[in-house]
Amino acid sequence: MSSNRRETQAGSSASGIRKTFTVSLLAMAVHALLNPALAAETTTTQQDLVVNANTDSDTSAQDKTDYQVKTTRAGTKLLLTPRDVPQSVSVITQQRIQDQQLQTISDVLKNTTGITSEQDDSERSYYYSRGFLLTNFTYDGIPTSMGDSWNYGDTASDTAIYDRIEVVRGATGLMTGAGSPAASVNMVRKHADSKEFTGNLTASYGSWNKQRYVADISTPLNESGTVRGRVIAGYQNQDSWLDRYRKNTKFLYGAIDADITDNTTLSLAYDYQDADTKNPTWGGNPVFYSNGALTHYNRSLNSSADWTWYHTTVRKLYADLVHNFDNGWSFHLNGTHAENTFSDKLLYTGYLSLPDQDTGEGADGFGSMDRGKRELTSVDGYASGPFELFGRQHQLMAGVSYSRQHNVTYSSNGITDEDAGDIATSDIGIFNNSWNGSIAEPNWGDWYLNADDVVRQKSAYTAARFSLADPLSLIIGARYTQYSTNGSSGNMDKNNITPYAGMVYDINDTWSAYASYTSIFQPQTYRDSSGHYLSPVTGKSYETGLKSAWFDGRLTATMAIFRIEQNNVGEAIDDVYVNNSSEQAYKATKGARSKGAEFELNGALTDNLQMTFGATRYVARDSDGRYNSNQPQTVFKLFTRYQLPMLPDLTFGGGITWQNRVFQDDTAPDGSTQRVYQGSYPLANLFARYQVTKQVAVQANVDNLFDRTYYTYMNNYVYGEPRNFSVSVSYQF
Repeated sequence: MSSNRRETQAGSSASGIRKTFTVSLLAMAVHALLNPALAAETTTTQQDLVVNANTDSDTSAQDKTDYQVKTTRAGTKLLLTPRDVPQSVSVITQQRIQDQQLQTISDVLKNTTGITSEQDDSERSYYYSRGFLLTNFTYDGIPTSMGDSWNYGDTASDTAIYDRIEVVRGATGLMTGAGSPAASVNMVRKHADSKEFTGNLTASYGSWNKQRYVADISTPLNESGTVRGRVIAGYQNQDSWLDRYRKNTKFLYGAIDADITDNTTLSLAYDYQDADTKNPTWGGNPVFYSNGALTHYNRSLNSSADWTWYHTTVRKLYADLVHNFDNGWSFHLNGTHAENTFSDKLLYTGYLSLPDQDTGEGADGFGSMDRGKRELTSVDGYASGPFELFGRQHQLMAGVSYSRQHNVTYSSNGITDEDAGDIATSDIGIFNNSWNGSIAEPNWGDWYLNADDVVRQKSAYTAARFSLADPLSLIIGARYTQYSTNGSSGNMDKNNITPYAGMVYDINDTWSAYASYTSIFQPQTYRDSSGHYLSPVTGKSYETGLKSAWFDGRLTATMAIFRIEQNNVGEAIDDVYVNNSSEQAYKATKGARSKGAEFELNGALTDNLQMTFGATRYVARDSDGRYNSNQPQTVFKLFTRYQLPMLPDLTFGGGITWQNRVFQDDTAPDGSTQRVYQGSYPLANLFARYQVTKQVAVQANVDNLFDRTYYTYMNNYVYGEPRNFSVSVSYQF
């Protein structure tokens, strides 16, 4: 395959700079930006290949129904086809989000190839990839350091405001700086991109009285349409399969996009999300009875007290500036300010003593009140575009970023004596399937500080894609990071250079072979039982494999083999909390490593059939044996949609996920360690949509079709969702 053809697929401009560069990559970026006139030296053939540098993906009518995108900046910020990215990449498009009714980021991750989940209670979820905890979340490419000890509502964020979700598996230190080798999740928000008044109204109703209403409206704000607005608002109210549980959420997103010039666009946006939960659980139900036998409660049993609640609020401001130069280069400047707050009042059941198997008597409970605030201010700017060197066309990207994050959390423990300051547990009565949460609220001790810390990251990064020969390209880059924490959890200053290298070889017009390497540097926000941060994670990540693309990139496949080596990885300590608060305590592991393989087929098999199929198999171990043994090491995920050719108004589909057996080593009542297993299980789902008129559509979804019973957490038993359904009606105008 010719170099020019691959550059066209990647959406890159073929405008070149006919000059031999002997300066640094960053200097080349500045030189090209300051000399747009050099683009005039391109040949007529090269000019025919120019594509708008701001076109991150093709938006044709056909592509809007696809499960795959033509181009992405995931992984490197270079605009490439998925086939040209030397790592495993999954992009969850709007169509797939609609088909599967993936209403939150959590829903998306649970259905993404190579990602597994753990839901510790009704409010907190954690995600893993290749055996390691996923902590890298970015918004429009801006990294956010998310602490995992508290729930700020991040993964509950509503997908209605996002255009797509991009997941890069493996280490992504080039883009995220201080990041884990598990994966990186980038949420690309929607823009006000319509010059006509248009919108969509959706209402749905489902199991457990779940009601959801969403409005998405776009309109030009001036006659020419150079200034546009968009508002997305939603409200959701629901009960649960858990007794007494009730949750309502609301969100509002507004965006204004303005074409300042023909080549410059400014975007401003505001995002507000609020969630309020009554009777949330903290942990789940006890694993053991007091005699050491394993429990087996009803799925509907809610271990919370009737005075418990949880509340989260998210407020975010965004500003983006994009300028496209005439020589094919573009400059992006992104900024965001986010304020996340949470507050709760919780009960942990079976804290020190467990219920009797026959009578349910003897269990105790520990009460905790918590509140916290996380403020994040981030700025990221980068330039990218083509250049010519030694008669060949290449791409270059360089940028800088800064972020400041302030985390403050407080707690108050339940006590039995108002004059006592120690934690006290209370007898909660008879804990069995008839438990109704009726227990006296404890007295509360004084508020105390859990953490008050400021985390700063300053980074400079660059990457270049060199076309070494028509079938061979090399991506090299590096990121320099200054990372510091200051505050009550201790001070830490770390500087690190994270190198990145990847190579792609075109075997033919369809298949490519690739290999990549990056180092790992991850300062951690995990704390030990005394409240001190763990030492940074260090290590290496290797990946090699094959990629293919058919039908002009509408269908892609990836087969990857990977190996990850790490030290000082934080691992949760069962039933141990920081300074006896409700914050999970962690320990540093030694020699954690993971090796395995992944496969994904995603996109359009025909014009009427879309499919995504992912398979993962890995082995993760550390010096103590199997690492994160509660995470499945073999997972299959399949989902399809089919539009009937003879009845094009009807679309139906479904899928199935399967994971292998997992186990958890828990402490039994006699102090011994007992291994608790969960067998392998499948989960099936179905959907159907009928286009009643050009504007009105009706859709039905069923999840956990065969009503399988399974646990999402085994340190305390937390059940997954039983069979459930939803019916939605949408109106497009």
